[in-house]
Amino acid sequence: MPTATLVRPHGEKLSELIVSEERRATLWELAIGFPSVMLTPRQICDLELLICGGFSPLRGFLSRRDYESVLRDMRLECGTLWPMPITLDVSDEVAKGLVGSDHVVLRDPTGLALAVLHIEDRWKPDKVREAELVFGTACEEHPGVGYLMQKAKDWYVGGTVEGFRLPPHHDFQELRKTPAELREYFDVHGWERIVAFQTRNPMHRAHKELTDRAARDIDGKLLIHPVVGMTKPGDVDHFTRVRSYKKLLTHYEDTEVTISLLPLAMRMGGPREAVWHAIIRKNYGCTHLVVGRDHAGPGKTSMGQPFYGPYEAQDLAEAFSKEIGVDVVPFRVMVYAPASGVYKPIDEVAEGEEMLSISGTEFRRRLEMGEEIPEWFSYPDVLSELLSTYPPREQQGFAIFFTGFSGSGKSTIANGVRMKLLERTARPVTLLDGDIVRRHLSKGLGFSAKGRSANVQRIGYVASEVTRHRGIVICAAIAPYAADRKVNRDRIECYGGYVEVFVDAPIDVCEERDVKGLYAKARAGIIKGFTGIDDPYEAPIEADVVCHTDRESVEECVHKVMAKLTDLGFLPRIS
Repeated sequence: MPTATLVRPHGEKLSELIVSEERRATLWELAIGFPSVMLTPRQICDLELLICGGFSPLRGFLSRRDYESVLRDMRLECGTLWPMPITLDVSDEVAKGLVGSDHVVLRDPTGLALAVLHIEDRWKPDKVREAELVFGTACEEHPGVGYLMQKAKDWYVGGTVEGFRLPPHHDFQELRKTPAELREYFDVHGWERIVAFQTRNPMHRAHKELTDRAARDIDGKLLIHPVVGMTKPGDVDHFTRVRSYKKLLTHYEDTEVTISLLPLAMRMGGPREAVWHAIIRKNYGCTHLVVGRDHAGPGKTSMGQPFYGPYEAQDLAEAFSKEIGVDVVPFRVMVYAPASGVYKPIDEVAEGEEMLSISGTEFRRRLEMGEEIPEWFSYPDVLSELLSTYPPREQQGFAIFFTGFSGSGKSTIANGVRMKLLERTARPVTLLDGDIVRRHLSKGLGFSAKGRSANVQRIGYVASEVTRHRGIVICAAIAPYAADRKVNRDRIECYGGYVEVFVDAPIDVCEERDVKGLYAKARAGIIKGFTGIDDPYEAPIEADVVCHTDRESVEECVHKVMAKLTDLGFLPRIS
């Protein structure tokens, strides 16, 4: 293991951006006349770590010159190492509203004022260039790139920040230590060598063994420092994870370990992110960081190609460890040896010796499917906590999303599926038909591309809430754009199942069925931007079910959907 010359970090100055009481009163009075920006969840995470000093030495969102330097060289313009652009993105409308203003109030979604940003720069970034330099790819399957291209707004605003308060949290408050509070804890307890273990997943027996060994190897103590901001879509929610971490802590020696929650919005940026994580841990008072295989990597593309090499993150973090002052402890893959009943590093397994392991992906699959998880893998109390959030598949919520041309038969099949579900289960079934939603939830929205996207994503939001509460929801909408359907899938799959049904009927067949006369009006130019006539329909490439209503009956299509739900475990098989 490489050993850097470590500088004890507890006393190094933090860039804490909370203003004094006197300054707060003055600034508050001035801020009454400033324009405001409502922050997104990621921006709130970034602002919290700016204000509390977790992002030291930053004193605000990056200016354009610092941004360009970070992209190009992983350093601020002054030469200080900093690998990740921390930017405040705003829409065209907001950017126009800030013209002529030197200050803006940053607010959470409730309207609570958190800070004032003193504007230094406004610019429109080249997002493709940013993606390629920061993430090494412009492929939108990478979650960091996907966020940048699909969710981040088109303008950046940079400048220094003065904070009124940290964003409020009402969950696990005793575990949310700021860098200054954690440093004080280490000093009071005489901890000088501290290894941080970052995780966005539940921890099990292999992680317990790994972290014990990491602390022993450095002759120090352990900080479990899980991310509770934004992580990878599909991850176990942080509420469940933290409850399971608290159970796991009872299996450690209580004088050797502590836990604190990190409100970080991960970018899944692999090598650059590993360096970023090391700098953050330095600010929190740690001397070492466990860096795993493909640390902070998003995995593979849909074609099975990894975004990063398995040791790129370790190598880059180690290359900068002396400059940062945080030593890298390589993550050792731990496997269970049933013959001896212990966990051991995979490189210590004897030739021919049986070894067992379950990947994080496989564990989540077993949780979701309600399949058995062996006791050698995790502790019973940890598993019990996780299983309380993951009921058997037949009790989980799920959404069925029908998409296709107007007149393809979406609503007819959706109603048929609804009747069959009510026949098979006592659970309530909600139907969100596109036309009905437009009359109520989306009244006033036009039929522009923006209006259509807003309508489809509103349907997805409502469906996600039904799914979150373990209900069944059926959606039927044209939903012409693949990006909107992906947003809905990601949103809903956080809480339960999602089945996309492509109702595939040729456009001429749909026109023949057109009882509303919409296609005729579109052909005559009376209706503009009609899907399939003068506006595109992006057909699903990998729908879960495809119904060909030009040659399949309604009953056949309904049967297809019901069979898929049964195969996925959401419905019991009929004996």
